[in-house]
Amino acid sequence: MKKGTLFIFLMLFCAGELLAQKDYVILVHGGAGNIKSLESDKEKAAQYYTALDSALTIGGRILSTGADGELAVRAVINYFENNPLFNAGKGATCTNAGTFELDASIMEGKDLSAGAVAGVKFIKHPIDAAWAVKTKTPHVMLSGDGADEFAKVQGLETVADNLYFATPKTMKWVDEFKKASKKNGTVGCVVLDMKGNLTAGTSTGGMFKKQWGRIGDSPIIGAGTYADNDGCAVSCTGHGEYFIRHAVASNLSFRVKLLHQPISEAADYIIHTELNSNAGNGGLIAIDKNGNFAMPFNSTGMFRGYLYKEKGKDKTVKAVGIGENMLVK
Repeated sequence: MKKGTLFIFLMLFCAGELLAQKDYVILVHGGAGNIKSLESDKEKAAQYYTALDSALTIGGRILSTGADGELAVRAVINYFENNPLFNAGKGATCTNAGTFELDASIMEGKDLSAGAVAGVKFIKHPIDAAWAVKTKTPHVMLSGDGADEFAKVQGLETVADNLYFATPKTMKWVDEFKKASKKNGTVGCVVLDMKGNLTAGTSTGGMFKKQWGRIGDSPIIGAGTYADNDGCAVSCTGHGEYFIRHAVASNLSFRVKLLHQPISEAADYIIHTELNSNAGNGGLIAIDKNGNFAMPFNSTGMFRGYLYKEKGKDKTVKAVGIGENMLVK
């Protein structure tokens, strides 16, 4: 190898090593859409900032112990599913039939194992059901009544009445945002744990007044969720039909893995070029094995946040955002 070539190689290698100096990283999102106006409503914005901060804290504490990333992903999404501010679990939006149908998926990058549930009506925490599909069956996705029954057999927490997912606060939130704009509600979490493994998870109550039985991208591996240690971990939020057509999550991971594109460059291209605010309104969160991450969106806002700990440092770095700017915590 020539000296010049060797020098460049060593420089690139060293740069990569510098980028990799993170013990762990966690990213979260809580949906995207025309929500930037929330920033001017200090009281309401504070509720979302606090919720995002809490989610990051929950996940960060788990990762700091050296635990597997899937534990952090499930705990964070459980938190979102219990928080009626977000369109997942207790905060789910309704179908055009006035019922509630929930979807979720989870995937681990170390072995490409994945699980998902779609169109469930009685599972309190769909992300836990997705994990059970992944670990207790030979399948990747279960849907509808079969998924609900599977959850009961597995001893997962279920609800007796589908209207459990409806609250006055949730419906008021839905109505307020739907009057003026597109709002794509989904929650997600991606992590790089201390073992160097990537995990991604997504959970949603779906599109407001969706056709009964409609399934979006959130439970579809490769569309709304994907994780590959050699590529990246991705969770999407947006107009699901477009994210399915463009296989957004796996598309991004393949660009990082096969084309060796920087994760931010690849993510921006997909969100702003392949998709757009009219056809494919939304965003995503993604992280690669070196701890590099991206959080692009083509809507006016996306509930999002990140937390990471650099090697050799005691403190973590944390920030949350709704509109263009991030608020460092």
